[in-house]
Amino acid sequence: MSNLSPLLVSSAATRAALSSAEAAEVAPAFKALGDPVRLRLLSLIAAHEDGEACVCDISGAFELTGPTISHHLRVLREAGLVTSERRATWIYYRVHPQTVAMLADVLVPAGSPLRSTCAPDGSELPA
Repeated sequence: MSNLSPLLVSSAATRAALSSAEAAEVAPAFKALGDPVRLRLLSLIAAHEDGEACVCDISGAFELTGPTISHHLRVLREAGLVTSERRATWIYYRVHPQTVAMLADVLVPAGSPLRSTCAPDGSELPA
């Protein structure tokens, strides 16, 4: 997920509907955010100064064990949503802004909305 294909970047930039291949590529990131703990972790990291937080700064916000927090952070990292850097004893996490921006672009309504092909009475509209 961290290496976006040119096709997906193009669709996000033009706000076109996703193709099947693009949807399959972006789905793991949305799936990673489907867990409340991971969504909150990403939010906490993003809320820190410069969008970077030490694991020691965010782990206290949860009633979870260290290994469980590490698991959730690994899922976010593998989905391309955060990057990590070890500094001495601690690991610092940073939101990957390009990936988050691309996910936001997928959710923003298109500039030219798709037209419905269904008439209110159930018949098909002419092409």
